Amino acid sequence: MSASVKPALLIMGPTAAGKSALAVALAERIGGEIVNADSMQVYRDFRVLTARPSPQEEARAPHHLFGHVDARENYSVGRWLAEALAAIAAIRARGAVPILAGGTGLYFKALTQGLADIPAADPAIREHLRGRHANEGAPALHAELARRDPGTAARLEPKDFPRVLRALEVLETTGESISALQAHTIPALARDAWAGITLAPPREALYAAIDARFDMMLEQGALEEVGAFAARGLDPALPAMKAHGAPALIAHLRGELSLADAAAIAKRDTRRYAKRQFTWMAGQMGDWTRVGEVELEARVCVATSLLPLRGEGVSEADG
Repeated sequence: MSASVKPALLIMGPTAAGKSALAVALAERIGGEIVNADSMQVYRDFRVLTARPSPQEEARAPHHLFGHVDARENYSVGRWLAEALAAIAAIRARGAVPILAGGTGLYFKALTQGLADIPAADPAIREHLRGRHANEGAPALHAELARRDPGTAARLEPKDFPRVLRALEVLETTGESISALQAHTIPALARDAWAGITLAPPREALYAAIDARFDMMLEQGALEEVGAFAARGLDPALPAMKAHGAPALIAHLRGELSLADAAAIAKRDTRRYAKRQFTWMAGQMGDWTRVGEVELEARVCVATSLLPLRGEGVSEADG
């Protein structure tokens, strides 16, 4: 490897904001390779439902960490960070620019701010909490978390069982809140080893794009994809179960909802998720370059302006 390397280019944005199109265009323009930073696009079970890059897009530039995990696995932020760092190192070794694109704020936070050293879950504690979830429901566990760790509970939705479960596991295992443990971190990438942009298209246009995209997903086989997934009978606490649209479409397949109602719920939930992503970007990524432009070429110009001139870079020791 050369004595200097290009900074990684990080692209965060709400769902349906056009991150994949920008990443591919940039990869072609600057000689880059794309690394997934979306927690749902890692699962091979959901290509259509999670809007993973199409085969045509994948043919235009190398893609990494897409669809490489079985939904049966409890994929974590820590595992993603390790795999992403390995991918970044390999891309740089080939003389290319790492382009990380996705909508999972926790992934980017782990990369740029660090990941706390939190012990693995005790299987007995996890099994006990899952039993309580089955008997009492997720809101009851969220209420307990609110009593014991109000700061963490305030950031989580009452029905977000996987994250509520993890927060309670940490309390039971360490006696400390997950927030306190996360306060002591070291960035995985030094500040001069990356440049970051956030995509912030007009909200009404984005919400319309979300609705239109879900209709297209149904045309492309999302319902059949979800049916095959549901037939596996996996643990409902697994992260893959949170894929937007999956719960509503599964309810339709069970005869509990019409397809129109299931689609309306999926669109609503996805719009709400996009709103939370906007909030995350505003609160956690205020120092990233914000791109309000919606035209692809304008976005490419902004992104390329953040990179050093050819021949410049950061030292390997810096990340």
